[in-house]
This record gives sequence, C-alpha cells and structure tokens, in this order.
Amino acid sequence: MTYDINVIRKNEHKTSSWSGGYTTQLYIYPESSIYSDLNFIFRVSSAKVSVNESTFTSLPGINRKIMILDGTLNLKHEGHHEIKLNKFQQDSFKGEWLTKSYGKVTDFNLMMSKGCDGNLEHIKIDCKTLKKLNLSTDIDNNKEMIIIFYCLDGSVDINMDSLINLNEGDLLVLKNNKKRLYNINILNNFEKEANIIKVTTCFDKTLF
Repeated sequence: MTYDINVIRKNEHKTSSWSGGYTTQLYIYPESSIYSDLNFIFRVSSAKVSVNESTFTSLPGINRKIMILDGTLNLKHEGHHEIKLNKFQQDSFKGEWLTKSYGKVTDFNLMMSKGCDGNLEHIKIDCKTLKKLNLSTDIDNNKEMIIIFYCLDGSVDINMDSLINLNEGDLLVLKNNKKRLYNINILNNFEKEANIIKVTTCFDKTLF
C-alpha cells in the first residue's frame, strides 16, 4: 500500500455558524491545526450561504479555490476580476483580496498556505457505472501529496487494497508515502448518479 487511508464520516464533521450562514470543516492539515490561528497547510470546507450579499473574511497569505455545489454565485474581487459561477464551476483568488459574493449557494472551499498547491475536480459517476482513475504520485522527494474524495451525493464503493464505501457527506483522505502510479476503481452500484469532489494538494515537507 502506497497510501495512508483515513475515512471521515459525515457525522464527524464540525459545523459552525456565521452571519451569512454556516460552514462545515471537512478536513484540515495538519489535523492538529486551528483554523482561526491560520496555522494550517490546507483546509477543505463547505459553506451554506443564506444571504444575498456577503463579504469574504480577509485571510492574508492564503490562496483560495471555490467551487459551487448548488446555486449560482457572482464573485467580485475588487481591483482584480469578476466572475459568475454556476454548479461545479470554480474560481481561484487570494485571501487578502477584498471579495464580495452575491447569491445564495452551497460552495466547496480549498484554502492553502504559501508553499501548497492544489486543485479541485468534479467527478460524475452515472448509476451502475465503474470509473477507473489513475493517480499520479511521481513527486519530488521533498514534496508531500494528499488526495481527498468527498462524496457530495449518492453512494460509491472505492476499490483499493480493500473496499471502501462512501455515502453522502463522507470523505476519503489518501496520504502519499511513495513515488508511483496507483489505480483505483470507483463503483456506483445504485440507481442514482453520484457526484464526487476530488481535492489534490502538494506541498513542501518543510512546511510541517
């Protein structure tokens, strides 16, 4: 096995409220990090925005990616760019930018400190369908890679060395130990399509 595997179930996530809705922290690394202290390498979360207009919290030194899971969002990064995002579309921006959002949505967020790179990918798996993924982990010796699969809806079985079932809201975390290619199969054996959000992060080992 070239990965350390951690499965986090929906009922283990931490949810907190704010003036415009609520945010669920799905994963933070290192796992001992405290979000308010900004001492994380990366953080994955999902927010439910219940107001028409809101201003993003300033997070100096943090690079951000946001993907829409439900609804339509208009983002305005003052002095930079504006963008309209529909379901599964995404945007990248810096945490120190003055950013305002317009629209009630559910979104998916990846926050990264300096020295960490990452990306988000939506994977749709039709009912009664097997999807094969080739995870490339040929990285430098001084780099660490963590791959996350978040089950947005539906239910899937992920076949690695063992069979792992993910239901709605569950999270699979894969921590890379060696440099090699690794194939996994994701099976949706149900009558409903499943949607998975894949998060890939890569960062210097000197960060922790």
